[in-house]
Parts: sequence; C-alpha cells; structure tokens
Amino acid sequence: MKLLRALLLLGLFSLALAPVSAQVQAEKPAIVLTPQQEQRFEALLPNLRCLVCQNESLADSQAPLALDLRYEIRSMIAKGASDFQVKKYLTDRYGEFILYRPAVNLRTYLLWFGPLLLLAIGLIALYRFTRRAQAVAAPAVDEAALRKLLDDQAR
Repeated sequence: MKLLRALLLLGLFSLALAPVSAQVQAEKPAIVLTPQQEQRFEALLPNLRCLVCQNESLADSQAPLALDLRYEIRSMIAKGASDFQVKKYLTDRYGEFILYRPAVNLRTYLLWFGPLLLLAIGLIALYRFTRRAQAVAAPAVDEAALRKLLDDQAR
C-alpha cells in the first residue's frame, strides 16, 4: 500500500514538473524595402485597424496578429503590390472592418449615412415635440363664444 502511494505521488509530482509547451514566435526573415517602399508601408499602416485591439491601428498595435499582418503587408509591398492590392487582399480576407475609411458602397451606406439619418430623425422629432408643446400651451379658443362677443360689441 505504501509503495502504491509513493508511486502515485511520484507520478503526480512528475506531471507537475513536466515541461509546458509554449508558443514561441518563430523568427521571420527580415524583409528589406527601398526607401520609397518603406514610406508607402509607413503611410499605409495608420489607415488599417488592428483586428485584435480594434481601437488601434496596425502601426500602433503590438498584438501578435498585428505583427503578422505588418509582416505580410511588408512582404506584399516588397513583391511590388500596390496599396490598392494590399487593401483588397486584407478586405477580402478580413472584411471592410480592417479599413478605418471603408469604401462607400451598398454594404456601407448605413455606416456612412447612418449618423446623418439619426440626426435628421432627431431634428424632426424635436420639431414635432416643440410644435405639440406650443399647441398644448396655447389656450383653447371657443369660437362660438368669441363670435357672440364680437356680435355683441358690433351692436
């Protein structure tokens, strides 16, 4: 019985000390860009949203996905891809959400014009509310009594 307990404790102890496998970011080969390409790369990143952070651009984010996307964009630019091709690749893969300024099209009308629509609805509601409040505040006029008074004064 003591031997069984000792073996069980030894097994549990060895499991506790087992090496933990961790994800290690593999070192990627450096991509060298020309000064013009580097300038394009630096100009493009602030216009792209980090998919993990969502409120940071790819230029500012330190999330692993942002690092991978920066590497991918750098690779595409080094291979001669235009800014349009890079953005198209990213939107095809991740959707319009990755762009801080998505294109105006049928899918993004609500995004672009929704605030104006809400403002118009709010102004119409405010106008109707103030008109209704003025109508309630104005004293009701009894037209029959008013005619009788006018007729009496005319005689």
